[in-house]
Amino acid sequence: MERHITGKTGLYGLIGSPVDHSGSPAMYNFSFHKTGLDYAYMAFDIALDRLPEAIAAIKTFKIKGSNVTMPCKTAVVEYMDELTPAARIIGAVNTIVNDNGRLTGNNTDGIGFVRNLKENGVEVKGKKITIMGAGGAGSAIQVQLALDGAKEISIFNIDDAFYPRALETAAKLRTEVPECAINVYPLEDEARLKEEIASSEILVNSTKVGMHPLEKESLIKDNSFYRKGLIVADTVYNPKITKMLEEAEAAGSKIVGGTGMLLWQGAAAFSLYTGLEMPTDEVYYEFYR
Repeated sequence: MERHITGKTGLYGLIGSPVDHSGSPAMYNFSFHKTGLDYAYMAFDIALDRLPEAIAAIKTFKIKGSNVTMPCKTAVVEYMDELTPAARIIGAVNTIVNDNGRLTGNNTDGIGFVRNLKENGVEVKGKKITIMGAGGAGSAIQVQLALDGAKEISIFNIDDAFYPRALETAAKLRTEVPECAINVYPLEDEARLKEEIASSEILVNSTKVGMHPLEKESLIKDNSFYRKGLIVADTVYNPKITKMLEEAEAAGSKIVGGTGMLLWQGAAAFSLYTGLEMPTDEVYYEFYR
């Protein structure tokens, strides 16, 4: 894929550490080329203590926008001039748009998850959803589900450092989206988990369980938790079909894998950057199939 950098080429980037494994530069540069945009995308390894300098550089060099990865997603919030509702409630940013020096912080993780469901024929509005995991991805998904009209969300997390975060997210959502009922339970309570799944239309795993090297594991130990009519979605994309999804499908549930979330959160950022739709069919064929 031949590219020519000119004096007018606009720059986008990724900040965080480490970033050398990231597929974002390839995906965005491919998309810029396919849509005929004179932009380039680079990854910058930025440790947390260098974040203030990185934000200053975005403004100084007029970098048009940037994705943000760990460990900077939460810390970058204080440097934003404006936050979208999702980013504000989550307390984390993964996409910055630079409008002539004014920085707007967005979070597209939850948007990508909901769009992935929609592309698989699943709507969240008016639904009860049980979600396992309250880390970064889980919090983003919970917030977006509530903002997009979910009727009720039951959050399960092990009683660890993320459990207070689950309680905090629930409290924020009760204030911000009072029409959505939010409950938080310890994941160790299997009886409650089974009960909540039984009354839910959608079950979500937003933890790393099921991802390599944990591909032989699942948080659902009893396959009777699954049923026909239940939607079971995973945020794990390696492997594409996790043990949880495999067992859910065998029990008659409809499954939705995590690869699409990765694609659609990137597509959402691309639209924020350019105002255009990412060529998602071509991106999927090139990078995700």
